[in-house]
Amino acid sequence: MSAPVIALVAFAQISPFHLSVPCVVFGDSHPGLPAFDLRVCAVEPGCLPTSVGFSITCEYGLEGLDGADIIILPSWQAGRPVPPALLLALQQAAARGVQIVGLCLGAYVLAEAGLLDGRAATTHWAYADDFAQRYPQVRLDPAVLYVEDGQMLTSAGTAAGLDCCLHLLRQRYGAELANGVARRLVVPPHRQGGQAQFIEQPLPASAGDSRLAVLLDWIRANLAEPHSLDSLADKAAMSRRSFTRHFRQLTGRTVSQWLLDERLLLSQRLLESADHNIEQIAQLAGFGSPESLRHHFRQRYAVSPSQWRQSFQ
Repeated sequence: MSAPVIALVAFAQISPFHLSVPCVVFGDSHPGLPAFDLRVCAVEPGCLPTSVGFSITCEYGLEGLDGADIIILPSWQAGRPVPPALLLALQQAAARGVQIVGLCLGAYVLAEAGLLDGRAATTHWAYADDFAQRYPQVRLDPAVLYVEDGQMLTSAGTAAGLDCCLHLLRQRYGAELANGVARRLVVPPHRQGGQAQFIEQPLPASAGDSRLAVLLDWIRANLAEPHSLDSLADKAAMSRRSFTRHFRQLTGRTVSQWLLDERLLLSQRLLESADHNIEQIAQLAGFGSPESLRHHFRQRYAVSPSQWRQSFQ
């Protein structure tokens, strides 16, 4: 049985870190895993300058994508034109059933090729608004670390590329071998919570123009109070059904999901300030009890509130 072929796409001004992520997962030798046939394929001919002052030389051009089992776009630059030859190569690979992965801003290339039309996808949260405007036909979820839809797999920014590559290993070779690679790389085998851990306010920028914007600001300022769908609909002077529809259109979340997100976000900020103990934070964020705070915090972020405080202070 031949070794699986993993083709990475490199380009001028690529970030070495982004390129190194799939290289360290699929290029290094790991116990129990096959030796992958890793190909780094240059979009442009010749020596490629990186974003940090040194250059790389690739053995392959785009012809290296032929015969690949997995094609990975380690990154891209928002707004940078995608060469037609690369678009065509990806479209042909997709037609052959090849799995195509866009790490970080690599999702832009997949979207430009039309491979994400009607599919769920993600990218770096800082570019979510730009991506959504450029590619409205893509079902963008800016809160997750990675998302798979059919043969297309996209990840959030930077370090989330590792999570995505470990997912590929776990999918093909099982959790035990993938976890072994994660331990060798000294990273968690599976992170919880998505990009929501790192986005201070995930609400779309257009929220200020919404009729519900004032209510959302009021809720954030009063998270210690109990809130329900009915009480908030009454405060907005809307029917329960209308409020639910408008709320989801604005936030992309249900009321309960959004409230939990906001309470966890406030808990993060309070933990980082070190001015309150866990009991006080639970009350201020509206969890009611330290047990409820610990439960939801660990469920979302896979760490305890105390561990979060130690890590981020």
